[in-house]
Amino acid sequence: MKIIIDEQSISWYRDELDLNNGDSIRFFPRYGGYSPIQSGFSLGISPEPVKEGKVLTEAGGLSFFVEEEDLWYFDGHDLEVKFDEKKAEPVFHYHK
Repeated sequence: MKIIIDEQSISWYRDELDLNNGDSIRFFPRYGGYSPIQSGFSLGISPEPVKEGKVLTEAGGLSFFVEEEDLWYFDGHDLEVKFDEKKAEPVFHYHK
């Protein structure tokens, strides 16, 4: 699994969550919402320190990670975070 994130999404997270260089964001499954890969779940984010970070990507001075206990959610998919101009926020795409 890989995490791919574009520069606009990095800037959006930095501004919206008031992040500084060295900060990190965790991607995790949460009950409810919609996901094309896991029925009844959606992907959440949380600005928090990396504990073990099974999958970790560093970009734009920030770290983006998924803990080992949350890998089941991705079901072998890579996570691409891409900024959506119409929604004016990052959206998640999953690729095998």
